Amino acid sequence: MSNKEVKAALKSARDAIRNKEYKEALKHCKAVLKQEKNNYSAWVFIGLAAAELEQPDQAKGAYKKAIELEPNQLLAWQGLANLYEKPNQTDVRGDLADVYQKLLQLYESGDKQKWYDVCNKLVELYHQEKKYFEVAETWQKLIQVKQEEGAEKAELHQLWKKMIQLLKDSTENQDNKIEQSLLTAFEHAVNSADTVPGEDHQNLYKDFIQCLSKFPHEAVRLEKACHDMMALYPTVSYPLEVLCLHFVQSGTLSEEALGCFSRLLEMDANSGPGIIGFGIKCLQEKKYREAVESLTEGLQKTSECPAAWHYLAEAQMKIHKHRDAVLSCNQAFKALGTPEGPTLRWKNRILQLKAEALIKIADADAAEEAIQSLEQIADASSDPVVLALRGRAYLNKGLMDQASKISQELLSSHPDLAESHALEGFIHYSQKNYEQAERSFLNAIERKAETAEYHQYLGLTYWFMSDETKKDKGKALTQFLKAAKLDSYLGHVFYYLGNYYRDIAGDKSRARGCYKKAFELDGTDEESGTAAVDLSVELGDMDTALSILNEVTEKASTGAAKWAWLHRGLYYLRTGQPSQAVADLQAALRADPKDSNCWESLGEAYLSRGSYSTALKSFRKASELNPELVYSIYKAAEVEQILGKYENAIATYQQILKKTEDYVPALKG
Repeated sequence: MSNKEVKAALKSARDAIRNKEYKEALKHCKAVLKQEKNNYSAWVFIGLAAAELEQPDQAKGAYKKAIELEPNQLLAWQGLANLYEKPNQTDVRGDLADVYQKLLQLYESGDKQKWYDVCNKLVELYHQEKKYFEVAETWQKLIQVKQEEGAEKAELHQLWKKMIQLLKDSTENQDNKIEQSLLTAFEHAVNSADTVPGEDHQNLYKDFIQCLSKFPHEAVRLEKACHDMMALYPTVSYPLEVLCLHFVQSGTLSEEALGCFSRLLEMDANSGPGIIGFGIKCLQEKKYREAVESLTEGLQKTSECPAAWHYLAEAQMKIHKHRDAVLSCNQAFKALGTPEGPTLRWKNRILQLKAEALIKIADADAAEEAIQSLEQIADASSDPVVLALRGRAYLNKGLMDQASKISQELLSSHPDLAESHALEGFIHYSQKNYEQAERSFLNAIERKAETAEYHQYLGLTYWFMSDETKKDKGKALTQFLKAAKLDSYLGHVFYYLGNYYRDIAGDKSRARGCYKKAFELDGTDEESGTAAVDLSVELGDMDTALSILNEVTEKASTGAAKWAWLHRGLYYLRTGQPSQAVADLQAALRADPKDSNCWESLGEAYLSRGSYSTALKSFRKASELNPELVYSIYKAAEVEQILGKYENAIATYQQILKKTEDYVPALKG
């Protein structure tokens, strides 16, 4: 076949392809290849025809042969790209990406529009494969080419926005290069917008700031973006809210941070981050109740802030709401997600605070949970304060040997640490070794004089050590007063101050004040509540007694606060108000149905009201529960007499006289 014939055959092949006669085209090409086996055009036409005849393997082989012959010719590469783009071609994405890369090289110096088209296709392919690094690299190349061509600002703005869309799901990859590409795209996009200020630009800025807030190490950039947006949109609260949460999360509360909290609340009094910031300010100023109130309110609006939950737990610890603090720490963990970098520091702080709260709850279950929390703290074994906490948790769980072992280790490795001596003190105190406990707590106070708990326990040590140390003003009383001065929320200390003033100093008025304070601080402290009520009655101040009882009974759930219902019921009984007495004594019995004395008092109340049958049932119930209650048996007989059941009454009186011959009321009956 001559050169002329080869050309004619290739023309026939081309015409056949145009007419969709693909088998005919293959015949012409094969004829050419018999003569010229390295004919580039023939191999390209075979690729084309085979692809249309659904023979992908033959098509691919033909194109690759053509490429082998002429690697820098376009046709074969274009054909291969078209083949790989067909929907029935699976598992060829990697090969297709290589083909696109080659086409970009071939188009770069020529057809720019085709270069852009291929570039778009390549980026789309990488995006489907979640190859964000390649997406960023290729798209930046496209923007660079556009810039070199002198593209309009508006077009470049759209390209940067497209880059943001392409990379916005990449933040989970935590690849610094991809992250920087995304942030660069945002910066270019916000700076190249036409209408500033405007709604689209404002939303773009919000997205930029939201993106920055995901990267803890981009604090400087975040602060700048927030300030820039605030300057452009002074009435929009969003950048200020993000900035406030950033300051909260950073854990360092500067003057700038406090200023931001105030500005945000001025702009929007209901802003969650603003209220949280105010709560933290209250915590710094030692206004702990206000801090708890504000942080709780702020977190109802903005709950995804682990640092704020930690601050709330801290404030709750200050007012000794230990169970609440544990719940807040649990919420902090929920908000924390997967802790890394700066959040790991928060994780350790939350775990330690939770353990401290659980130790203060002081029961075996809480102690077990405290041990589990402490085990999760990173580098816990090298931190002596964490080790001391573990010792206290073991002590609360009754594991004396483990607690003592930690105590000895700490005293030898960290003799200057207050917590080392305090742990030793707690161990001695629990074993009633009061003289050794005194020495340990004095050592702890010498090293950390501002810890109220150490003074409290030294006071308790003196209280139980001996009558002399209990009565010695310079011992128990002094330590309790110091503890109360250092921590005015320590209810237990006020209870013991009440005991001191009542039992030793004989100052009922001052004692009543201390019990009242203890009860106000801890509404579950029945001993303080009862003592405050009893002393108020003794001092003839029924108004105070009733106000305490009313407050408790109003808040009490069914079956709770027996002591308050009983006290108020007895008061109503004494003051001739039998119906109110009945209601309160019934409420007391719902809390404790086996209290024989309470049943006896209920019988008295029914009797005063003239409800004889129910009075009789109540007295009988009292004597069933406690057969030694002669008075109840006598009152049952008295009611039977009133009801005209004389035989029963006589039998009951005789029953009493068998036990107690000289029981005058029964003889009279």
